Amino acid sequence: MTVQQPHSHLPDEKGKFGPFGGRYVPETLIPALDELASEYKTAVSDPSFQMQMQQILRHYVGRATPLYHAERLSSMYNAKIYLKREDLCHTGAHKINNATGQILLALRMKKPRIIAETGAGQHGVATATVCARFGLKCDIYMGQEDVERQSLNVARMKLLGANVIPVTSGTATLKDATNEAMRDWVTNVRSTHYIIGSVVGPHPYPMMVRDFQSVIGREARAQILEQEGKLPHYLVACVGGGSNAMGLFYPFVNDTDVKIIGVEAAGEGIHTGRHCAPLSAGSPGVFQGSASYLIQDADGQVAPSHSISAGLDYPGVGPEHSWMKEAGRAEYVSVTDSEALDAVRLTAEQEGIIVALETAHAIAWLKHMSDRLQPDTIVIINCSGRGDKDMNTIVRELELA
Repeated sequence: MTVQQPHSHLPDEKGKFGPFGGRYVPETLIPALDELASEYKTAVSDPSFQMQMQQILRHYVGRATPLYHAERLSSMYNAKIYLKREDLCHTGAHKINNATGQILLALRMKKPRIIAETGAGQHGVATATVCARFGLKCDIYMGQEDVERQSLNVARMKLLGANVIPVTSGTATLKDATNEAMRDWVTNVRSTHYIIGSVVGPHPYPMMVRDFQSVIGREARAQILEQEGKLPHYLVACVGGGSNAMGLFYPFVNDTDVKIIGVEAAGEGIHTGRHCAPLSAGSPGVFQGSASYLIQDADGQVAPSHSISAGLDYPGVGPEHSWMKEAGRAEYVSVTDSEALDAVRLTAEQEGIIVALETAHAIAWLKHMSDRLQPDTIVIINCSGRGDKDMNTIVRELELA
């Protein structure tokens, strides 16, 4: 479970993944980013940090998570389908991996206050959880629309002692929550650490979050070799900001026979303009601290996004995903709201697993892969989170009440 950089040499010393990444932030944040980069570099070389991280991941988070052979889905799709069960982590999603690493860095830097942004609420819950565990003050920014559609996670954050701050500006979703968290950090940078929840933002965050999440792919690699005696043919994961996907993908980047597929949210359809698919239908630009693909209008202004999944409702994406797209190392596709809902029902009925709407986007892509699948084709899908938080939406949309 050691935090490491297993393959790629990227980013470079300036935090660039080719033309993507970097730092596009106010001057007042540069010292904090330098401090964080330095502390991270020191920490990953410190055996005591590694030991503490390993102990928490094993005994508190519940790692290693299983790699589950989904036999009924496998039969349906005539392939060997495996689910990496991040939904079985403490708090119900992969977000706790990164939150654990960053809270330990905050303690090393003696920062008594933590802030975070959250969309679906899972990163907010994970942050509130580690703050409760270590006794730090916690303020969570969350778009008002997400507060309403993710009321369960709001209650969980409050029960854990966090202060949830609704954001009503803009589209009142993850993008706007991130903007407010950035403003807070600029004002309170000396006492506050900002736990960014995905592989986005200014350097060193995309690299650091990737490394903390790469435990997913390292475990999956060892598990599939044990169970099948060889590497998978395909890796599939949903992509919003992209941390669960990068966590699975990164340890396989140099294994060029392993095909990598990231699934974005097509919302109501790419052609409608109501989607969250910057890699499929966006263009390069600068957004919230780094250069990457984003959804923008002809004037370069960030355009509104839409997804039924709060965790994917974000107009940007991590810079390393942008690099992987341009380098041809990964294929990025998209599925609609209705396809994701169908996948929620399918996975529940076939495997007895109620997945998050985010995860459902990855599972939904299986039906588009039928011409690529054979009985011996091995597919690992990252089951990034459980669906408890989405039940209000699922009940309404699938008319289960």
